[in-house]
Amino acid sequence: MKPFLKQQLASYSDRLGELDFLLSRQDIISDMKQFLVLSREHTDVAAVASRWQRYQQRESDLISAQDMQKDTEDDEEMAAMVQDEMDAASADLQQLETELLRMLLPKDPDDARPAFVEIRAGTGGDESALFAADLARMYLRYSDRKGWKYEIISESASELGGYKEMVMRIEGRGDDAGVYGALKFESGGHRVQRVPVTETQGRIHTSACTIAVMAEPDEAQAIALSPADLRIDTYRASGAGGQHINKTDSAVRITHLPTGIVAECQDGRSQHSNKAQALRVLTARIQEKDRSERSAKESAERKSLVGSGDRSDRIRTYNFPQGRLTDHRINLTLYKLLSIMDGDLDDVMQALQAHEAATQMAALELNVGNFGNKRLTANPLFVRKQAL
Repeated sequence: MKPFLKQQLASYSDRLGELDFLLSRQDIISDMKQFLVLSREHTDVAAVASRWQRYQQRESDLISAQDMQKDTEDDEEMAAMVQDEMDAASADLQQLETELLRMLLPKDPDDARPAFVEIRAGTGGDESALFAADLARMYLRYSDRKGWKYEIISESASELGGYKEMVMRIEGRGDDAGVYGALKFESGGHRVQRVPVTETQGRIHTSACTIAVMAEPDEAQAIALSPADLRIDTYRASGAGGQHINKTDSAVRITHLPTGIVAECQDGRSQHSNKAQALRVLTARIQEKDRSERSAKESAERKSLVGSGDRSDRIRTYNFPQGRLTDHRINLTLYKLLSIMDGDLDDVMQALQAHEAATQMAALELNVGNFGNKRLTANPLFVRKQAL
């Protein structure tokens, strides 16, 4: 492990002591907002500090075993025991170093937030709309497997039962609440190759859909929308709903005039609830636009970035005749398409997350000094004087 990285890890132990002191102060205990912020930081810092302590212990064990090896040349049994200890310590150090590097990687603060998933039919007409419905079902089944809660915000059905457009909100629960962190790599172009139900001669067609995954804004940090920049239209909702839908203009469409971004909601039973939900979707789309622009600049410097959110990219192909899914960003091919379409997405999600971590880790190893300086100066975890 590089010396500067060890120096950075040592700073976590220092910060842990400061957090213990801060969390014992009465003025902080009485300020629930500050107490919760520091408590969350304490949990993160303690996890790194404990692994760093374990790393130092195993490093000391390895050095001791190496010293003992010099004195066991005439004792084969003892030499074998020492060698076993050296092998075990080396393996532990390698694993701990990997874990520590991963914990030091920059984290997206939105990863733990709920997400809006927007699915739109693209080229392919009715077949594209049917594929959009299949994708929606895939994510809903995946949400069921994860124990996530979901709701349909808006939908525009096609004549054959597919979706021209559909927006859903997905929220996690408990320890598995990181919906955006799990789904953010789904943004992009999804291509399907199969025989459509409307095809009479058995020919394989290629269609496409686009998906955008947006983190639900944190109300405390969400951008402020000026009422003067918004045009709000109401209309009667379409779809199931009985007499209520036929009698009230409960659906709401909001247009952000400066950007032209539109959001609508018709799922709720009241105009008030639909307006509130549409505003959340609109805010998420505006923030995602800003995020995408930043990602475009970053990806120009690091083209291998996964999950830039560029919807024009073809990120994945679903080949039904071969039962194959291929993710083109990481050259992942799985021959379990029917299982995946039924919500078994864990292999895909884990591979994408592992690729992102490996990419960030490579960048960290190449320029650990610059990374560490940036983290120590920019991360509020280490601004001690202000905290004290």
